[in-house]
Amino acid sequence: MTNPELSVTGANLGQLDVDTVVCWVPEGSARLSGHAAAVDRATDGALALMIRDGLVTGRAGETTVLHGGKTRAKRIVVAGAGKAEAFDVHAERRAAGNLARTLRGMDAGRVAWSTQGYATGSVDPAVAAAARSEGVLMGLYRFDKHHTKEADRPRGTVISVAFVEANARTVAAAQRGVAQGAALAEATNFARDLSNEPANLMTPTIVATHAQEMAAREGLECTIIERAEAERLGMGSYLSVANGSHQPPKFIVLRYKARGSQPPIALIGKGITFDTGGTSIKPAAGMERMKGDMSGAAAVLGAMMAIARLKPSVSVLGVAPCTENMPGGGATKPGDVVYAMDGQSIEVINTDAEGRLILADGVAYARQQGATPLIDVATLTGAINVALGKVRYGVHTNNDGLMAELERAAELSGEKLWRMPMDKEYEEQIKSDVADVKNTGGAPAGSITGAKLIEKFAGDTPWAHLDIAGVMDVERDRGEWVKGMSGQPVRTLVHLVLNRSK
Repeated sequence: MTNPELSVTGANLGQLDVDTVVCWVPEGSARLSGHAAAVDRATDGALALMIRDGLVTGRAGETTVLHGGKTRAKRIVVAGAGKAEAFDVHAERRAAGNLARTLRGMDAGRVAWSTQGYATGSVDPAVAAAARSEGVLMGLYRFDKHHTKEADRPRGTVISVAFVEANARTVAAAQRGVAQGAALAEATNFARDLSNEPANLMTPTIVATHAQEMAAREGLECTIIERAEAERLGMGSYLSVANGSHQPPKFIVLRYKARGSQPPIALIGKGITFDTGGTSIKPAAGMERMKGDMSGAAAVLGAMMAIARLKPSVSVLGVAPCTENMPGGGATKPGDVVYAMDGQSIEVINTDAEGRLILADGVAYARQQGATPLIDVATLTGAINVALGKVRYGVHTNNDGLMAELERAAELSGEKLWRMPMDKEYEEQIKSDVADVKNTGGAPAGSITGAKLIEKFAGDTPWAHLDIAGVMDVERDRGEWVKGMSGQPVRTLVHLVLNRSK
């Protein structure tokens, strides 16, 4: 997939040498102004007549195609912005994603996109431009590399998009916003690519190769801890999950170093490149979705890519323990006891509760490196899907301040989260008769007890666990979301880091 080139200009909308001009009309517009008025003049009053006759209503999602008229374009697309009071920066991101796909369907080519017509005048132009850019690049994402027939791929192109600002004073801020939005969207799409690949083409070794290539390209430090080194470090919990697979595990460590000696923020992602459930094997129906069980690791790699590009003033440590979870002669058995690198013992009750086992060592490693806070991301439990469905992901944390930071970051990204309880009483469910803790407490409060195990390895360090199992993938195209793996929560993680940088 080739991304369109994004730019910002203060030039005259109708004089740009493009194939398609886009202008926006809010619902209930009584009178045209700005770029919409200019389009009306270029079409000899056709737009105003169509509004008068109800052929253009301005409803959200409506698109009307007119001849280019006196502009230099072949066509003018009039897009409905919806009700002014409902159009915020998140609505702008959604509208941009939907419209970008519509433009691709009509083979829009080079596009001049008016930024007028929204009710976002009070929003920082950089923030609005970032959201708009995210919508376009995320909305145009597609994973079709394995289709060998051209007919199976979406047709049409959007070659470039020039966002046209009516006020020359906002051009510089909008350019900054487009640069940030593009970095965030491209990082999200990178995470989507990793998660969408079938598991035979995204083994732990291949994930590690992608991490190394990305790190070299973006200027990050990258270390791959191989099995022998993981054994030396005592990562028995992590390695217990890898024991049934022929694929070697890869413990990926990325470092972004800012100036100064402050401890890094740690982002830790679950990287199960395929999850059969191990000895406690899953039902066959739907198991193919488990290629996405490394979405936490993909999100961390994507976030590190954007962080490297945006260069915040705080250091960040990215950790992605990667392995398959397979049945086999060497696979861990229910009832086995394993030891994490910090010395804590875990009784394995169910080998399909494997994500918390690799995160135990991932969190322990980040803590040993002196990182704070610790934020882990995982497709951990089906229980979070039962609790929150496919709308929000769950946050489990030991720190109110960190929760507030995550909420502020999610408000900027438009990704939805929800704080889950972490009462001490839930620990009773994961007490073991033969080890320090057992890896599952059964069905009740399954997402919470899974988080409670990971919390043991965070100790008193500020920590948050993001259970993204419910929002791992998307069932249909809508706004900036495209059917397939979602790439959440890349942008929330990056915004948290950027906010700390400020």
